[in-house]
Amino acid sequence: MSQTEGARLFREAWIAGVHQHFPGEPKAGYVTPWEDTPQWEREAAGAVYEQVRQFVELSGGRTSRLTREQRGRFVATCWTAQMFKHFDAPKPGYVADWTELPAWQQETDIDIFDAIEKTLS
Repeated sequence: MSQTEGARLFREAWIAGVHQHFPGEPKAGYVTPWEDTPQWEREAAGAVYEQVRQFVELSGGRTSRLTREQRGRFVATCWTAQMFKHFDAPKPGYVADWTELPAWQQETDIDIFDAIEKTLS
C-alpha cells in the first residue's frame, strides 16, 4: 500500500472511529471526507500510517500482543509528533498526552492502529 493509500486508510479509520465512539454529533472537521481534508492533515495521516506500518513490520507482526492501550498510545504519540512538525504552536488538544485525551479519541486511535495492522497480515 502506498503512503497516500495508507493516509486515506488512516483518515477512513479515524472517521469510522469518530462515528462509533464520539458522544453526540461530532464537529464537521472530525468527519471531513478525504477530498476536503487539508494537505497538512493528509501528510500527517500518511506519516503516522507509515510509522505504524514500520512498527508492525519491524516487530515481526507481534504487535497483536500489545494491549489496546499500547496500540492507541503509539498512534497518539506519532500524531503528536506530526502536530509539532506542522505547527509552531499547536493547539493543546492536538498535542495532549494519552491520559488527557477523551475516551472516544483513545478508542479511535486504537481502531486506527488495528485497521492498519489488519492490512499487513
